[in-house]
Amino acid sequence: MHDWELPKTFESRTGTVRWNRLGPRDGEPVVLLHGTPFSSYVWREIASALAGRGHQVFVWDMPGYCASEKTEGQDVSLAAQGEVFAQLMEHWQLPDPSVVAHDFGGCVSLRAHLLHGVAYRRLALVDHPVALAPWGSPFFRLVGEHAHVFEQLPPFLHRALVREYIDSASHRGLHPDAAEALARPWADKAGQAAFYRQIAQADQRHTDEVQKLYRDITVPVTVCWGEEDSWIPVAKAHELASLIPGARLRLIPDAGHLVPLDAAAQLLSALVTFLCEDG
Repeated sequence: MHDWELPKTFESRTGTVRWNRLGPRDGEPVVLLHGTPFSSYVWREIASALAGRGHQVFVWDMPGYCASEKTEGQDVSLAAQGEVFAQLMEHWQLPDPSVVAHDFGGCVSLRAHLLHGVAYRRLALVDHPVALAPWGSPFFRLVGEHAHVFEQLPPFLHRALVREYIDSASHRGLHPDAAEALARPWADKAGQAAFYRQIAQADQRHTDEVQKLYRDITVPVTVCWGEEDSWIPVAKAHELASLIPGARLRLIPDAGHLVPLDAAAQLLSALVTFLCEDG
């Protein structure tokens, strides 16, 4: 990840957050949120492209992920991440930014907006797996129920599991450099504990608290979804879009769950169109 750095820091209530700003300071602000078990690295190409088009782009790693602080006993739940994002947005003092969120970053952005009053200009949800109940793949539920066992895996088995799990999110197959960049933060002792910690703390009630509020969303929303997402069926995309007033659905062909890496150009095109719309 030598070409992707987060040099700035923010001290949140659950640990140090690493973040960065790209593009002109007077550009229209866009904030990108990653999901699990990923990091801001998934936005590398899209963040650079949006910055090149004149947007002021903010990227960050959530507490417990990649470059941000990982500590024993750390609260990395969706509830905590929503609060941290609200704090971070206050720190940045952005005037109604556009927000683009992948995977469980979608729930983080929705909680910050619906429960903590963080204002957005518009919101794009990309392959958002915890938007609707019930959620969690069989593997995710298995690990969540037995996290203390998985934490004790020999390091070589843990690394193999993480690598295969991350690879399965891509339909086209990840470039080796990208696969390594996403898997490496979970490889050492602290990373192994953090990987299972974030799964163990996943709780559907954090979705239930906001799902009933989707009807109250008034900002423009687009839902982008990889047609070949093997983690979350595309039917969930249609269901999610139907629950948010005025939401548009954009299906991305030949892309799996990791749309920002599988189909960066197609997703960028959809986002640019959405970000430039009036309203």
